[in-house]
Order: sequence, then structure tokens, then C-alpha cells
Amino acid sequence: MGKVYLVGAGPGDPELLTIKAYRLLQNADVVLYDALVNPQILDIVPPSAERIFVGKRAGNHSRSQEEINALIYKYSLLYPTVVRLKGGDPFLFGRGGEELLYLTQRGIEVEIIPGVSSVFGAAASSFVPLTCRGYSSSVTITTGHPLEKMDWETLARSETLVVLMGVKYRREIAKRLIEFGKSPSEGVVFVENATNEGEKITFSTLGEVANNPPDVGTPALFIVGPTVEIGLQVYRSMLVGKSP
Repeated sequence: MGKVYLVGAGPGDPELLTIKAYRLLQNADVVLYDALVNPQILDIVPPSAERIFVGKRAGNHSRSQEEINALIYKYSLLYPTVVRLKGGDPFLFGRGGEELLYLTQRGIEVEIIPGVSSVFGAAASSFVPLTCRGYSSSVTITTGHPLEKMDWETLARSETLVVLMGVKYRREIAKRLIEFGKSPSEGVVFVENATNEGEKITFSTLGEVANNPPDVGTPALFIVGPTVEIGLQVYRSMLVGKSP
């Protein structure tokens, strides 16, 4: 019987992988990996190891979560070192808790290896602090669906709000936040493919998103709050600095 490592692969840039995650990948017997894992990270895995894609994207699931759980368990009975590689961090909207419970209830030893969440990768890329003295002293992180189950009163009171998996519903989310008290002038930043090639950063306001939302691809997240102004100021100063 082997040991399972739930490993966070970080937001995308291979250099943001933790040293411990790197070493585990080097010594893995089998790696079950997600859709958002950068292919360059898989190059760390030895050629002798099995690589199994178990990715899930909106509307396109290679396997159900129940099938993934069973697959991890199956390989834990066959190999000593099983790596379940997840984009970002296993415990932040990564279904890591479900896999942990499933495995430990069946007597499998599990270790969690934290990863840099896309939340932090996006904040760094956009120069938008999640907290900053005089701007925001708290952060709320939520998924952007299902809309009918979201606590709009609580979300509208958030100082810094980070919305994952909600780009498809950005217009409706902006409208609801304004309806429940957020100012239409509140800053918003969208970050696509955070820390990856093809990264795109778009600044806006809640009012603009509610009325004429910018084009944003996936994967992406967005940040709402007063600290967005800091990132916007930094980008403006960088543009001025590049002017001839």
C-alpha cells in the first residue's frame, strides 16, 4: 500500500512550484494531473512513471470526481508514491478535501503539499494587493456560480472580493453587487492565464462590467475592491516610464 500526495502545482509558471512538490514529482511512480497543470511541470516526472489525465473544465469532464477518487485509491494499492497534481492549491476550490476524506476512510496515508493559488498569482501579476493598509483589511474568496446560492449581502460588504470560475457570469455578478450596495465605480481587474504564457490583464469598474463587460477568456478570475486602484496606478506609471 502506497502513500498519496495531494500536490498543488501553483498557478501555472513552473518556477512557482514548491521545492517539495518538485522533489515528489521527480520520484513519483504515478501522477494523476488536472487540466490546468502547465505541461512543462509534467516534464519533471520521470519517463518510467505513469501519467494519467483526470482534468475537469467547465462543461468538459474527462472523469467524474467519484471516478477520480476511485482511481487514486486504485493506484495507491499498486504504487508506493502516488502524486495527485492539482492546479493552484489542493484545498482552495480544488476538491482536495473530498479526495482526502475518501482515501483516509479507506486506510490510505495522505500528505498535503500546498501550492501557490491562482488567487495570489493573479494578484501578483496585476499588482493588486489583496490587503493594503488604508485600502482593505479583509479578503473574501468565492466561486462565481451558482448565482442563486451566492450570499450577495455578504459579498457586497467584502472589502476585497476575489471571484473564481465566474467570468461567464461577470455581468450578472457585477449587477448583483451594485444592487446590494457596491459602488459602480468600484475597481475590477480580470486576470486570464495568471503567470502563464498568454496572460492578459484587464482593468475595469463594476459599472462598466454591468453595462458593457470586457471580453475575457478562460481560465480567469477577477478581483473587486479598492486595492484594484493600486494596480491601475502601477500600470499607468509603467506606461509613462516606457514613453519616449
